[in-house]
Amino acid sequence: MKLIMWFSFVIWCFFSTNSNASETELVEQFSRASEFSQIKISPTGKYLSAIVPKDGKDALLILDAKTKKPTNVVHFESNAQVGTYEWVNEERVVLAKTYLKGWSDHPLYYGELMAVNADGSRQAYLFGYKGGQQVGSRIKRNTAISATAYIFDPLPENDKYMLVKALPWGNGSSNTSENKQQIYRVDVYKGTRKKIATAPIPYAQFLTDHDGKVRFVSGTNDYVNSQLFYRKDGKWVDTKNLNLDLKEIRPLAFNSDNTGVYILGSEAGKTQGVFLLDINTGTKKLVSRDEVVDPNNIWIDRISKNLYAIEYQNGYPTYEFIDKNDEHSIILKQLLKALPGHQVHLVSQTNDASQLVIKAFNDRNPGDYYVFHSKKKQLEYLVSAKKWLDPELMAEMKPISFTARDGKTIHGYLTLPHGVDPKNLPLVVNPHGGPHGPRDWWGFDSQNQMIASKGAAVLQVNFRGSGGYGLDFEHAGHQKWGTDIQYDIIDATRYVIDQGYVDKDRVCIVGGSFGGYSALQSPIIEPDMFKCAIGFAGVYDLELMFNKGDVPGRRAGKRYLNKVLGKDEKVLQQMSPSHNTDKLKTNLLLVHGGEDERAPIEQLEALEADLKKHNYPYEKLVMDDEGHGFYSDAHRAKYYQQMLSFLQENLRL
Repeated sequence: MKLIMWFSFVIWCFFSTNSNASETELVEQFSRASEFSQIKISPTGKYLSAIVPKDGKDALLILDAKTKKPTNVVHFESNAQVGTYEWVNEERVVLAKTYLKGWSDHPLYYGELMAVNADGSRQAYLFGYKGGQQVGSRIKRNTAISATAYIFDPLPENDKYMLVKALPWGNGSSNTSENKQQIYRVDVYKGTRKKIATAPIPYAQFLTDHDGKVRFVSGTNDYVNSQLFYRKDGKWVDTKNLNLDLKEIRPLAFNSDNTGVYILGSEAGKTQGVFLLDINTGTKKLVSRDEVVDPNNIWIDRISKNLYAIEYQNGYPTYEFIDKNDEHSIILKQLLKALPGHQVHLVSQTNDASQLVIKAFNDRNPGDYYVFHSKKKQLEYLVSAKKWLDPELMAEMKPISFTARDGKTIHGYLTLPHGVDPKNLPLVVNPHGGPHGPRDWWGFDSQNQMIASKGAAVLQVNFRGSGGYGLDFEHAGHQKWGTDIQYDIIDATRYVIDQGYVDKDRVCIVGGSFGGYSALQSPIIEPDMFKCAIGFAGVYDLELMFNKGDVPGRRAGKRYLNKVLGKDEKVLQQMSPSHNTDKLKTNLLLVHGGEDERAPIEQLEALEADLKKHNYPYEKLVMDDEGHGFYSDAHRAKYYQQMLSFLQENLRL
C-alpha cells in the first residue's frame, strides 16, 4: 500500500533563499539557528512538543496533537532556559534547566532537573543543588544534591519513576568530569531518589536490561582506551577476564531474553563492529561490520529496547536491518521509499508505535519533520527546521575518495554550487575539528551552503586521524598533526584540482578548532597553494595545550595529549604555527572567542606574537563573550559577514 501524505498548516515561510538576496539577507538566513528542535510525541500520542525560541531563550512548547493548539509553554525567568527534556509518562515531562550568562553566550548547565505536567500543573524541582530551598518560586524543591544530573532512562512503561545519571561534584573542584558517575531511581513527582549503582570507571556509559536493571557499564581513563564491566552479585566485574580482544568497547542493548548483550567494539584495529556477547559463556559473535566505516547510529526501540538497525555512512548513509521483522525496520523501509533522496530518522514515538515523529533530511534540506501514523500509513507534515531555505536552490554534497601520497585511501566530500558548471571553480577547503573522534558527514551544512551560494566549491577531508574509519586509521594520525594529517588535506586539494573541479589559483582554507590549526599549518607546509586562510578558534601552539585550556586540567586529558601529540618539544614546535609564521605567504583572518576554554585566547596570542615578530599582516575578529564556537545567531552572522567579505576579496567571487 502506498503511503498517503497529507499536510497540516503550522507555520508558513516568510521568505526563502534566492539568488537575488542581498549579502546581508544571505548571511542572516544561513546564520539563523533552527526554529524547532527536539520534536517529540507523548507516550500515547496526546501531545506534541518541541524546543522553540522565546524572548531570545529556549522554551518548551507543548501542543495538543490533534488541534495543534498550545497547551503550555515552559519557560524560565531571568537568564534560565530549557535544555534537553523527556516525556516520562503521558502527562509529564522532565527537563534540564540551563543558564545564559553575560560572560558566556553558551548555555551553562549545573545539573538541575525540573518536572511539569503538560497543562502546566504539578511543577517540581526534581534533582539538583538547590533542592530543599524555597526561594519564592511556585516550584517545590527537593533535597539538595551536589551533582550534575542527566536523564538516563525515562522508563517508558513506568509512570512514577525514571533513572537519572549523576556526576558528583566531590570536594567542590571545578574538575569533576573524572568523578565516578552514579545512577539514581527518581520519583518523577516528588523527586525522592534511591542510588542503585556507581560506575567503577570515569566517563561511564551505562546499560539497563529489559527490566530496567543496570547491568553493564563502559568507560575510559585516557579518552583512548576503554573498559567494559558487567554486574554480578551486586559487584562490577571487568570483562578483560573474558578475553574479548576488543577496543573502543561499549554496551548497546540486550537481546530479547536478557541472556546476551550487543556490544560495539573494534577488533585488531579494524572498523567497529556490533557483536553479540553471551553473558553465560563469555563468547562473542559478530553481528555487523562495514569494512570501511564504523557505525554512526545504532537504532534501538526505546520501549522494547530491541536493536533493530545499524546506520553506516560510507559516502551516503545506509541502513543494515539487524531484525528485519521488527516493526521499526518495516516502517523505515516504507518511509525511505516514500521520501526518495532523503535519509529518514525515527526521532520519537508513542509506546505502541502507532505514531512516530520522523525527520527527513539530505545534503540540501536541513530537515522536515512529520508524524507517521503507522496503522493508516499516513505522513502528516509538521514543520521544517529552516523553512526560509529552499532545498531546490541548495548545493549538492558529493562523496569523493582518492589515494594519498603514501598509498592510503582517504575519503571526503565536495560541495558543488547549484546551477554552476563544476569546472575551474574557486575552492574553500574546510578541515574538521578534533582531530581524533570527529569526522565529516553527508548532510546539510549552513556555512558550506552559504559559501557555495557565492559560487565556490567546498572540500571536506576525512584525513587520517579522523574517527569513523576504524582504530588503525584514527591512530595513524597520532603525533602526525602537523605532518601526515596536513599532507592528506593538501593531497585532497590537489586531487580536486587535477579532476578539473577547481581553479588552482583560487583556493582558500577555512577551519575551526583543529580545523583552525590546519588552516594555518597546511599553508605553512604548502605556502603557494592557498590564497587565504581563516583560523577559527584554532590551536596554534601545541606545547601550550599541555598547560592551558580544559584538556590538561584532567588526568585523562594529560594522558590523551601525551598519546596523540608526544612529548618531544622540538617536534611540537615544528608542528606549531606559532613557531613557523615566517613560512606563510597567505592572507590571514583570525577569529576567536574570548571565553574559549578548549582553545583559550592564549593560543591566539601566541600566534599573534610570532606574526608581529615577522611583521606579518593579518585581520582579526574576537568575540569576548563567546566560547569554542559561536552560539549566538548575531555573533555567527557577524563572523559569516566578515568571512564572506574576506573570501570574496581573495577568491574573486
